[in-house]
Amino acid sequence: MHTDHVFIGGRLFGAAATALAVSGDRIAAIGDDRRIVGLAGPGTRVLDLGGRLLTPGFIDAHVHPGTSGLDRLRVGFEDATDAPTAAKSISRYVTENPELPWIIGAGWSPAWYQRGCPDREALDGLVPDRPALLWNSDGHSAWANSAALAMAGIDAATPDPPDGRIERLDDGSPQGTLHEGAATLVERHAPLDGVADFERGLHRGQEDLLALGITGWQDANVFPELQQAYLRLAGDGRLKARVVGALWWDRHRGLEQIDELVERRRMDADRFSPTSVKLMLDGVAETFTASVLEPWLDESGRPTDNHGVDLIDPGMLPEIVTRLDGRGFQCHFHVIGDAAARHALDAIEAARSANGVTDNRHHLAHIQIVHPDDIPRFAELDAVANAQALWACHEVYQDELTIPFLGPERASWQYPFASLVRAGARLAMGSDWGVSTADVMAQIDTAVTRTSDSGRPFYPEECLTPEQALTASTAGSAFVNHAETETGALREGMLADLAVLDRDPLGPDRFRDTRVVMTMIGGEVVYEG
Repeated sequence: MHTDHVFIGGRLFGAAATALAVSGDRIAAIGDDRRIVGLAGPGTRVLDLGGRLLTPGFIDAHVHPGTSGLDRLRVGFEDATDAPTAAKSISRYVTENPELPWIIGAGWSPAWYQRGCPDREALDGLVPDRPALLWNSDGHSAWANSAALAMAGIDAATPDPPDGRIERLDDGSPQGTLHEGAATLVERHAPLDGVADFERGLHRGQEDLLALGITGWQDANVFPELQQAYLRLAGDGRLKARVVGALWWDRHRGLEQIDELVERRRMDADRFSPTSVKLMLDGVAETFTASVLEPWLDESGRPTDNHGVDLIDPGMLPEIVTRLDGRGFQCHFHVIGDAAARHALDAIEAARSANGVTDNRHHLAHIQIVHPDDIPRFAELDAVANAQALWACHEVYQDELTIPFLGPERASWQYPFASLVRAGARLAMGSDWGVSTADVMAQIDTAVTRTSDSGRPFYPEECLTPEQALTASTAGSAFVNHAETETGALREGMLADLAVLDRDPLGPDRFRDTRVVMTMIGGEVVYEG
């Protein structure tokens, strides 16, 4: 047997072995050091792991590498930690790009601003000479300056769109922060990004993900221009990762778009399969646009009349999902509130009733607030829980913008990872980068400890074990992508999609301090550092 790579002297996640051999694009053998090193030949690269952990390559079940990579090439907030440092990032970009007709970017945190809403006057001071539109880190709100608002014709008389909200001053004029569909009132006037832009962004985004040991993902919003960018990278061999694309469901249209989605599904390539459909059901908790069964509370703890926003009519959702399921699509739901989660589960149940049991592997991403009555339904309906674990900790988002407006009982229903596992649900994990970091180690650390730097546990009864979190990030996400027979585990004959860590975090070291030092896809080393 010819072997290209041999790894010895480590721990192999999920395998009672210390060594592994790679031949071509496959795992050729797994065993003890003596047996595996004996397979090495003159051209074999032998790597001594020195007790470090070798894992299957990580698979991010919900991520946005094309748009996030493009954001990294524009106004970026990677180095910002508060409003003053964010202002410096904006000012630097404006100075360096005097020729741009618009200032576009993304990544500011609502935690840096009062009520999570930066005002237009502050942005006017940084960008006085042209329109500016800056999305926040979760992509559900945008910050606009006066020039952008004027270009869109937004003033005190402008009504809120059905799927969004304009933050206003006491006189009704726009304050500068636009939530959900209100942001599109300005965005439609900004220059459109083309395929070449997303090609650059996707290439940059892939570089970042490969350096984190991520060998595959599900892109949670594939629109036509981004799909063409994927096809370009796949066509000339630049797409290294194995990707499932979730085609965007346009909530402003109806069932007639399904035929178009079927046509787009045929536009696939090696390592890119657009077989999922993304259904954005609600907003986010911090702006009270998440769809909830009982109304949001006010600052005094009293119920309001606000149940959040249903971005897709719950009355139409069962038919939409039944039709998509019947055409062989996987449904990838964005659900934050407990009402949105219930609507998704109800729609899956309706599809099963109409179509019988399929292997489409519908999954609910984010699962922030889940009513206890709905926990068992995940396993009953074969609905995968797609967790973004980094958010399950005490941060300003939670302590100031969420928990007080949910109340103590409902707040305890947040991110019920362990409850879902105990109820038999299948768990996958993703990052939602660029909403938050794509660093798998940071995500697993939070899933296991339910703490941030503050050290204060966030409903610790929902902590996962390290093994559960690692499995969700590998085999769980591979299952979502219909790839579990080829990747997501270390077994002989599987694809050699691997990640080498700089230590063994299953021992005394924390995952948060762990880094990836090598990433391999199909036997090719695509990152080493």
